[in-house]
This record gives sequence, C-alpha cells and structure tokens, in this order.
Amino acid sequence: MGTSVQVTPLCGVYNENPLSYLVSVDGFNFLIDCGWNDHFDPALLQPLSRVASTIDAVLISHPDTLHLGALPYAMKQLGLSAPVYSTEPVYRLGLLTMYDQFIARKQVSEFDLFTLDDIDSAFQVVTRLTYSQNHHLSGKGEGIVIAPHVAGHLLGGTLWKITKDGEDVIYAVDFNHRKERHLNGTILESFVRPAVLITDAYNALNNQPYRRQKDKEFGDTIQKTLRANGNVLLPVDTAGRVLELIQILEWYWEEESLNFPIFFLTYVASSTIDYIKSFLEWMSDSIAKSFEHTRNNAFLLKHVTLLINKSELDNAPDGPKVVLASMASLEAGYSHDIFVEWATDAKNLVLFSERGQFGTLARMLQSDPPPKAVKVTVSKRVPLTGDELVAYEEEQNRKKEEALKASLLKEEQSKASHGTDNDTGDPMIIDASSNVAPDVVGSHGGAYRDIFIDGFVPPSTSVSPMFPFYENTSAWDDFGEVINPDDYVIKDEDMDQSAPHGGVDVDGKLDETAANLILDMKPSKVVSNELTVQVKCSLHYMDFEGRSDGRSIKSILSHVAPLKLVLVHGTAEATEHLKQHCLKNVCPHVYAPQIEETIDVTSDLCAYKVQLSEKLMSNVLFKKLGDYEISWLDADVGKTENGTLSLLPLSKAALPHKSVLVGDLKMADFKQFLSSKGIQVEFAGGALRCGEYVTLRKVSDASQKGGGSGTQQVVIEGPLCEDYYKIRELLYSQFYLL
Repeated sequence: MGTSVQVTPLCGVYNENPLSYLVSVDGFNFLIDCGWNDHFDPALLQPLSRVASTIDAVLISHPDTLHLGALPYAMKQLGLSAPVYSTEPVYRLGLLTMYDQFIARKQVSEFDLFTLDDIDSAFQVVTRLTYSQNHHLSGKGEGIVIAPHVAGHLLGGTLWKITKDGEDVIYAVDFNHRKERHLNGTILESFVRPAVLITDAYNALNNQPYRRQKDKEFGDTIQKTLRANGNVLLPVDTAGRVLELIQILEWYWEEESLNFPIFFLTYVASSTIDYIKSFLEWMSDSIAKSFEHTRNNAFLLKHVTLLINKSELDNAPDGPKVVLASMASLEAGYSHDIFVEWATDAKNLVLFSERGQFGTLARMLQSDPPPKAVKVTVSKRVPLTGDELVAYEEEQNRKKEEALKASLLKEEQSKASHGTDNDTGDPMIIDASSNVAPDVVGSHGGAYRDIFIDGFVPPSTSVSPMFPFYENTSAWDDFGEVINPDDYVIKDEDMDQSAPHGGVDVDGKLDETAANLILDMKPSKVVSNELTVQVKCSLHYMDFEGRSDGRSIKSILSHVAPLKLVLVHGTAEATEHLKQHCLKNVCPHVYAPQIEETIDVTSDLCAYKVQLSEKLMSNVLFKKLGDYEISWLDADVGKTENGTLSLLPLSKAALPHKSVLVGDLKMADFKQFLSSKGIQVEFAGGALRCGEYVTLRKVSDASQKGGGSGTQQVVIEGPLCEDYYKIRELLYSQFYLL
C-alpha cells in the first residue's frame, strides 16, 4: 500500500466557519490551519480540544483570523504544544492581526480568552519557511517533507505540499490564479496527479468580471460618492486584502488626479505598512522589478494616510473622505464606530469588498440592504470614579495582602525545607514572621530573594538595624576571578520577553496609541449602550476577496487531476455542486466529510523503496529536466544483505523500448517560440494554426478523468510538406527524448 493518509475536519465544512483540519500522514498528525471567527465562540473549538494534545505539527496557510485566530487560545487552554510552520509574512502579519483583534475587543469588553502574552507565546514557536523550501521533519515525522507554495490570496499565503515516499498531499484553500497588483497568482496548476488534494468549495458558485474592469468600477463608485459630498467607509481586515485595495486606490487617485483624503485606520496601521515595505520579494513580479530598476517601493504611499487613533480622524479637516478601517465584520474595531456615526447620512457609502462572516453585522447588511433600522451595541472603556474606584482599590489591596501572605508562607516553607539554622540575633537576618508588608520581591543574581520593607521596621531582636546584605564570595584561580560564561549569555526567552507588545514596527517599537492602551493601568470599566441606527447610507458590495471563481476552480482541478479529492469550506450547496462536477470531470474519488468524520484517502498505488547499485549508476546518463535529472533505466531487481530491494545491471542485453518524450507543452509558450522562428501562427478553434497548412492541437485520453494528467497527446495535422517537418522538429525540441 501507499502512504497512509486520513483527513478529519475539525471546523469549516458544509459552511463558511473558520478553517481547521486534522491530516494524518503515516501516523504523524498535522493540524492545518487553526482559525476562529470574529465572534470568538469557544464552542467552535470543541472538536479541536479533543485532539489538540495529539497534534505533532501545525501548518498555517494565511495571516487572517479565519486561518490562525484560535492559535493563542489553543496553546493556552487546549493543550496544543506542537511546532508551527508558516511563511515569514504569515508570521508577521498574523501577529499584527491578532494584536489588532485583541486591542479592539479589550476596548469594548472584558475580553479574557487570551492575552498579549498568549499571542506572543503562540507565535514564538513558529518556524518560518520561504516559498518552495523543502523542510524535512525529524523524529516521529522522519521521511516527511513539507513545503509552502504561492497561494495568491494574501501576502505570504500558502499552499502546503506534504510529501512522503514520493506521494504528495496538497492542501490548497483560498487560492487565486489571477495576478493582482501586489501578488502573483497561485502555482497550483504546476502540481500534476498528486495522491490527495484538499481544497475548498467557497467560491464554486461565483464568477467574476475581468480585473481591470473591476478596478475601474471600484474607483468610479467611490469617486461618485465623494463628488456628491459623501464619505466612504471600507470595512477591511488588518493586514490581508486591504493591501490590494490600497494599491488600487493609489493607482486610481494617480490616474484621476484626485485630492480627496484617504485614511487607513487600525490599531497597528503604521506597523503593518512598515513590515509590508520589507516584504517586496514576496509580492508580484511587477512590484519587485519596479523596485529593482527604480528603487521605487510600491508601499511608500502618496495618497493614503496612516492613522492609529480615531481622534486623529475626528480632527481631520471637514469634507469628503475615504476611510479603510478594521474590522471587516463590523463586529468591533474602528469600522464599527464609524459605521454607527455615518450610517444615518444618505450621502455616505459603506463599500464592502468581501462577504461578511456568517452572523455578523456586515453579513446582515449585505443580505438585507437598507433603508432599514438595525440594533447595535456601542461600548467604550471609561475610568472608574467615586465609590467604584474606592471599591476597586480595596479589592486590589485585598489581593495584594493575599499574595503577600502566600509569598511569606512560601518563603517560610522554603527555609524550613533547606534546614536553615539562622541566628535570630544576627543583625543581617530579618524575621520572616514579622507582620511587615514587603512592597517588592525581586531576584538578586538568581541566587537570593531580597525583601525590601516599606518603612523598614526591623525585628526587635536585631542588634543593629540594617537592610539585608550578602557578601559576594567569588572563586579565584591563578589568572584572577573565575568567570561563569552562562552569566553573560542572553537567553532567547529573555529576548522575547523584553520585546514590547502591541502594534510593533520593524524596530520592535509600539504604535504610540497601542502602547498607551496596553500600558495604561488606570482602573476602568466598559460602558455599553444599545442603539437603534437608521441606516440611510448606501451599501455596495464588490468582490475583492482575491479567490479564484467557480469556472477557474473547475478548470484548475481538471488540470491538476488528483487521484483523490477532498472538499472542505463552502456552503452545502457549493460543496455539493463542486463534488458532482468533479466526480464527472476530475476524478472518481471525491470526498466531502462532515465535522469529526475521518476519511481514509490512502493511495491505492504500491510504493517501494529501492537502492540503486553503484555498478548500475556508473552507466546511467541523466538529462536535466527543470529542477530534476531524469534517465531511462533497464535493470534487474534483487535484494541486498539487509533485505532492501536493489536495482542491479541487467545480466543480458536490454530489450529495445519506444522513445519517450518527457515534458509539459504549453500551447501559448509554443506559439511565442514559433513566432520567434519566423513562422506565422495563431489560435483558431482551440488549436494552434501554424503557417498555411499545419495545425497543432492537444487531445486528452477520453477514458481518463482530468485533462491535465500525463495522458495528453499533441497531434500534428497537415500535409507532408517542408513546413510540416520543420514544425515537427521544433515541437520535438520542446521535449526530452528518452
């Protein structure tokens, strides 16, 4: 049998819930994505809680809440302790996304599911990989190779390829084949006949217009509102699709010579853009080439102003403006507050660029457009005053006293356990049983516990009142004082703890407002009011989600032609539609499991490990094919002394074999190649017409499902003339002959 593969969805099947899937490869458990939604409902994580302790590795595909939002909570509360893998942008932008989510919720609620420290701890264990980098697992995962590849949806977004014994398991959700302003398209089509492909049906029923047409319509819609003296609110994510929207707005403002202000408002806006400026190599070829030739960084923004505090927006000059604010769901963050303020004015526009998460205010507005009245909860944090402040301080004092008693008790027990025989008459000793309150307990070189006493009331047994003092006794040798090298080593955890929390920039500094919020220890409470908002403003939805549409998904799946296909994440209607299409046109093994339903997608192929003998290898001629070297082998199968299969030189002359042409011909590339050779060529009816008489077309084996597999043939049609032989010769040059 082939490599054993089982897939168990933990969240995100037959609906649009967050993504989280357990994939077991020969007993090694991968958790692929660990998402949560903007409601942060712990009930969604119940399936994950039952398997968290068995996870061996976590793979994160995208830097948004739906793909990694539950990571801090799972590591703190659910017992998840496995190493995490992602690309550098997913790590950095995912960290900022979680900071933004935490701060936004802490401003309007007593949010306690996780803290900033929990976020830091979760991301400290992330191993960052580059695209196409093969990472070999060790220990229990020996023999398994993981590699991230371009997904094209978000910056750093990943398709994960898991390889074991030559068989590939591909995880490809939220991919985009279209090249955008700041991202290249996915490379999913470069994978042919993987053993298992796990993909989503989220966009299976949607089709999209051409990009340039869509970009122009997007800008025109905004400009129309601004010209009518209205404001435009774009609810966006923290550091994902908002980057594409910023690039479109920068382009459109330049094209139309507009001077209306544009504001990007999140708690970590400046840090986000600072990081983005250093990620040019992860972006589209056009951005990378522009920087290489002109040193022009596409994210040195000319028209977009970065804000991290709503008061800055309130103090901006009056007049029409565009504001991109998080969160996209309108459940929390600056977008929620701005919506409440602007919704009552018919001149304003709320422009959604993605479908709102199910059950959120954004989704409700998209499904039932205004005019209408909606109930919203407006919350804010205010300082405690009067009796509330007194009660809070008394409670804090009580907690300090309890902590003090616990500390003293622990100190007493520690002394007793070490059998200390301290002389009570010694002026250096402070009676630990004294009812004096220590204010601060600190460490002295990690060896002593000093107690600094408020007011310093020494015990009556002291001869001469003085603070605790310890003589530093050092070891000496012939060269002087003996140095312990460990005293001068800065531990990794100390470095991590010294890094500030919140909206950090590339220098590790906090956004000023985020720092003030996080470090403000003044007693406060959350005050909430429920309001009924009369929504009179215009609402418009334009698809800038950056996902392949239904037509493209079907075409790509037919080209990839996996041996087995697993469908996840999409409505029941979309999932069933894509499943039926794939059963007819892609492969006969298509699965759409339910939550916690384990399906076995082990390959039906038999795989064997063989050893190539030195005698055989000395006579083999390899030919370069992309990143690989290939050769035709004729050999006898034998066994080595330890029982391993081995390929040995033939004991008799090899039988002749038919020539094999190896390669993948792309008709568009071949058309350009023929044109460079002076041959007039054009596409006609799905075929390539070469010169006056010769036609080339690709023909698939009708008995095989999946037109993109190795069963395709290239057929040359035309009379036997000079052009025919010339074109055939050029065609052969595109392949490797074995």
